[in-house]
Amino acid sequence: MGAESQNPSGCARWCPLNSKCVNATACHCSPGFSASSGEIFTDQLESCDDINECGPPLAVSCGKFADCQNTEGSYHCECIPGYELASGGKTFKNKSENTCQEVDECQRKPRICKGRSICVRTQGGFTCVCPPGLEPNKTDPGTCSDVNECTSGQSPCHNTTHCLNNVGSYECRCRPGWKPIPGSPNGPNNTICEDVDECSSGQPVCHNSTVCINTIGAYRCRCRRGWEPKPGFQNMQMNTTCQEMSFPPWTPPPGIQSQRLTSFFKEVQDLRRDFKPALAQSTMENLIKSVDDMLNSSDLEDLPLSERHKMATYLLSELERVLRTLAKAMPGASFTYNSSEGTELSLMIQEQGNGNATIGQSQARMLVDWAVAATAGDSDPTVMGILSTRKMHKLLENASLELDSKKKATLKDTYQRPVRGIWSELFSAVNLVFLSNTNTEHLDSSVTFAFSHHPRTEEGAPKTPGHREELICAFWKSDDRGGGHWNTTGCSTLGTRNDSTTCQCSHLSSFAILLAHYDIVDPKLALITKVGLALSLVCLLLCILTFLLVRPIQGSRTTVHLHLCLCLFLGSAIFLAGIENEGGELGPRCRLVAGLLHYCFLAAFCWMTLEGLELYFLVVLVFQGQGLSKRWLYLIGYGVPLLIVGISVAARKEGYGQKLYCWLNRENGFLWSFQGPVIFIILCNAIIFVITVWKLMQKFSEVIPDMKKLKKARVLTVTAVAQLFVLGTTWVFGLFLFDPLSWESWVLSYVFTVLNCLQGFFLYILHCLLNKKVREEYRRWAGWITGNKYSEFSTSSSNQTQAHRPSESGM
Repeated sequence: MGAESQNPSGCARWCPLNSKCVNATACHCSPGFSASSGEIFTDQLESCDDINECGPPLAVSCGKFADCQNTEGSYHCECIPGYELASGGKTFKNKSENTCQEVDECQRKPRICKGRSICVRTQGGFTCVCPPGLEPNKTDPGTCSDVNECTSGQSPCHNTTHCLNNVGSYECRCRPGWKPIPGSPNGPNNTICEDVDECSSGQPVCHNSTVCINTIGAYRCRCRRGWEPKPGFQNMQMNTTCQEMSFPPWTPPPGIQSQRLTSFFKEVQDLRRDFKPALAQSTMENLIKSVDDMLNSSDLEDLPLSERHKMATYLLSELERVLRTLAKAMPGASFTYNSSEGTELSLMIQEQGNGNATIGQSQARMLVDWAVAATAGDSDPTVMGILSTRKMHKLLENASLELDSKKKATLKDTYQRPVRGIWSELFSAVNLVFLSNTNTEHLDSSVTFAFSHHPRTEEGAPKTPGHREELICAFWKSDDRGGGHWNTTGCSTLGTRNDSTTCQCSHLSSFAILLAHYDIVDPKLALITKVGLALSLVCLLLCILTFLLVRPIQGSRTTVHLHLCLCLFLGSAIFLAGIENEGGELGPRCRLVAGLLHYCFLAAFCWMTLEGLELYFLVVLVFQGQGLSKRWLYLIGYGVPLLIVGISVAARKEGYGQKLYCWLNRENGFLWSFQGPVIFIILCNAIIFVITVWKLMQKFSEVIPDMKKLKKARVLTVTAVAQLFVLGTTWVFGLFLFDPLSWESWVLSYVFTVLNCLQGFFLYILHCLLNKKVREEYRRWAGWITGNKYSEFSTSSSNQTQAHRPSESGM
């Protein structure tokens, strides 16, 4: 807007925008504008600015639900959002013209909100929201998408129904094979359903060869007892069709020729031909009778042992297979049968079993979990059975026994040496155990057995385990050649009480209680010991009689020899009679034997030391042959070992006796109560003999030696040294037997045993046969016994000659 004037010729040319010319020197602002110097102004620098009629102080009132809107040089009123004038106009000038009223935007056409969203009126406006069952679409803002309530995790339906999602909603429908409970509709979210029992509907849902079994939401058709699915069908299906069960085929074992065996399989074929499922019980009874008759036949005893074991393996495995099949045809839940020969059969059959079950009769009982007995995924009835027979002993005679590594380690710890041999005999009936589950090599849980046994000796007395014998649980294990042997792997013996042994096994097979005998001692070594000790005792007895009866050799050294042989004789006799600990218990008898052996052998070494002292006194000190008096000889020879044994008993009496032998225990070093004195005595004797020999050599080197005494002393020294070698060397080998499990100790055991058993023989040769006086006395006795005068005369002449030479040696 430019400057305006009523008198253009007299207006001022400088009037600003939005003004009018008043005269040549003044201007006037247009309506809606104002200048800072007043309504009329003359300042050429003045300007006319817009007047904000809507600003404070508020000069204009538009009324309710309207706002003032300023414009350049003027203003107008507008209804606030969500309101409009009744006339439909947009603006008005003053409050009197205000007819603003609320407008419903959600009713406008076309729709304001997109898709399935809903328009919702708000104070002066609207908003778009998603209805229930829908949610805002993240990829397309302003629209809504469906919410799947069935997969939201909120479980809107009862667990007996099936959730069906709809657009914006869902339904709870009964599953197939279910129906709504009475009073409950099908579809709403509060629907509750129950199973439909198709088997009681009265309609023939299954084939007549099967039995309908209702399941949750469905049904199955299972073959009747004594029936099996036809080829091409499976059991427990809706279309299962069955046929009558047949007797399993059973052919003779290959390579075994036996007339009775052939007859048995002819009877089996007759049973198979005449078999009917309804006759399953009588068929099993007849089969057991046929087995008993076959095992009673003497024809089997003519078979080689290997063929008998093959036949036993084949018979046990096939009987298990046949009895398991026939048991499935049994109509009842259990069956027991006792044959006239004492064979027992116990069966239990259940559709579904829970927990533990006990089955068995007088000879065997079994505790097993039904879950272990059932076959995984098998719908047939679960079968468990035990067949106990004593007639199998004939086929299993002399079968070998193999121990598991754990049992071998236990025996090794018990006897402190490995088991060299095992032989066993059947102590109970052979018990064939079978279940529906054929995968029984590694069961999920162990099976517990109790086997009865009451064997008798030939005299009729109850038979009990003896020394190094025990009752163990074993099973019959087949080998690659078709035979078998007893084995203990996976089975443990829990205990024996009242003629019954309890076992626990992690697998199934044919079981029995065996009386196992363990050969701990080397039989060859035992034979050498007994024969050698018997020879040694005879020789020692001859030595004792010689020392007592031959007068020409009487003296202090003969006294020493006599008591040395007496100690060895008593020790060897006690060793031969009582060294083995028969009962395996450390009782008073075994401890007494160990103590007597300790004393006798120590006494023998003490008397050997006394001989060295006698020689020392003879050669080194006096050279007149005078030694210790008999009082000192007895005091040292018997008193010192008594003192050592007494101290050992007082310190640790439980050290006497072992589980295997009645000898000193190796634990805690107690064996050194014998080894220590022996080593000391051997060393002392060796020192004495070295000194003696050295002194003899000095005396032989003298200018005028007494040759007669020197020769006698030399002979005595050689004899004593030889005796030390015989006795000392023997026990030196014995001292190195620290570890009875090593092969070095095995070799040393043989050397020690041979030398120890020949001690008496060596002493007899050394002190009797090599002694000239003793030989002459033997000739005199022989002549007296046979009546030979010449022998008597020659002997007496020799004695007279010898009487003139008393200082000569008898060697």
